[in-house]
Amino acid sequence: MPYKEKKVEKLYYSIGEVAKIFEVNTSLIRFWEKEFDIIKPKKNKKGNRFFTKQDIDNFHLIYHLVKERGMTLYGAKKKLKENKDDTMKNFEIIKSLK
Repeated sequence: MPYKEKKVEKLYYSIGEVAKIFEVNTSLIRFWEKEFDIIKPKKNKKGNRFFTKQDIDNFHLIYHLVKERGMTLYGAKKKLKENKDDTMKNFEIIKSLK
């Protein structure tokens, strides 16, 4: 029986890796971290940010609302506060269709 290697998934991503995933500057990642309270990266003693898979999913949702749908930051914050679950479901449906 052949040995199958499991796909290794990282627990934490650096700010540079997150910026590369979304093809944006690291300053935008830091800005959105301050603006949206759903993003809470871990910080080490040096102050380096480490993002979890949940943080990246939240970034993807914010990116979709702001960059792809053209919402303002205020509009995106309001939408996430009012009905995050519905917004997340709609986003998952759109993502699966693509």
